[in-house]
Formats: sequence, structure tokens, C-alpha cells
Amino acid sequence: MQKPLISLLKAFFYTSSFCTFDEIQRITMAEEQVILVNENDEQIGLMPKQEAHEKAVLHRAFSVFIFNEKKELMLQQRALHKYHSPGLWTNTCCSHQRDGESSLDAGRRRLQEEMGFVADLKETTSFIYKAPFDNGLTEYEYDHVLVGSYNDEPTLNSEEVASWKWMSMESIQADIINNPDIYTAWFKIIFDKYCQHLES
Repeated sequence: MQKPLISLLKAFFYTSSFCTFDEIQRITMAEEQVILVNENDEQIGLMPKQEAHEKAVLHRAFSVFIFNEKKELMLQQRALHKYHSPGLWTNTCCSHQRDGESSLDAGRRRLQEEMGFVADLKETTSFIYKAPFDNGLTEYEYDHVLVGSYNDEPTLNSEEVASWKWMSMESIQADIINNPDIYTAWFKIIFDKYCQHLES
């Protein structure tokens, strides 16, 4: 589909009373391209995000972990109208690098877009994980974990985030065991991988 036609469709759906927010998200998602990679994180192509998630194709992603001076992790609760995992708690933010964009630049961009602030980030570890969703989509990602520091309150983008809180690593670990259903599938995997990295 040509870009002008996609733009026209988006304009129609945004102004149509018959369009749900879920449909708007899916159209936007279809436009976005993710970077396809092999198991060595070498780029092998591009694919619309929706298609990559439908076909469970390995693609590049990043996850941001923001800590305060007390070593607590900033968690976000996903907006209640998100097309998957609505209302669930997860790490500070996560998304996909754009073509030609570094992981650090992508992390800073998305942190500003979702949480309303920017922090210096550093890459700590990376790994491949796979997390299927109830709606038939699958996250199959080569994930880069980016870590930064911040001590103030975020300015939430309500289209993306419903709420936020600080939690210690120990409290998160215990709560995932006691209340696994309130956390996103990928956060439970990523959190465990990051803890393993800290212990190595």
C-alpha cells in the first residue's frame, strides 16, 4: 500500500465515529517498519510491525530500565485501551529501533514519547526472547536492555501509559511470583534476564 493511501486511511479512521482506538492503533502499526535480524543481530531486512508480530519474525527491539537514587525501578502501567496487554505493568518503556537508528537514540526517543523525559542511557545486555499474546500476535525479539537514572516524576503520555510507580528489584521479583498476571509477558522474561546479567 502506498504511503499517501495509508495517510488518507488514517485521516478517515481518526475522524470516523465508527473507528475504535484499537483499529487506529492497528493502522498505525501497519505503517511502522521493524528491523529484521538474524540470531547475530545482523540486519536482514524490514517488515511492517503488524506483519512481523503476526508471523513471529525475529526483529530488533529495546527495553528501557530507569532507576532512581534508591535503586528502585520505574514501572509503567500500559494504557487501558492498548490493543494488547492493556492495563498490565511493565518496565519503564520499550519499543523498536527505526531503520538507521541506534538503540540508544531509539531508547531516548521512546522515553520522551511515553514518559515525557529524557535520561542518559547505556546498553547493558541483549538477548533473544519469544512471548506469544492472547490475541494471536507474538513478540520474537532481539532485545537490547538500556539502563538510565532519573529521580523526578514522569509526564505520562495518556495514549500509551495509564500510571507509574517506583519499586525495588526485590519487591518486583516477589510480586511477579505472587501476582504474575498483572505484568506483561515480555517484562517477566526481560526482568529475569536482566537479573541474571547483574549476577554474572
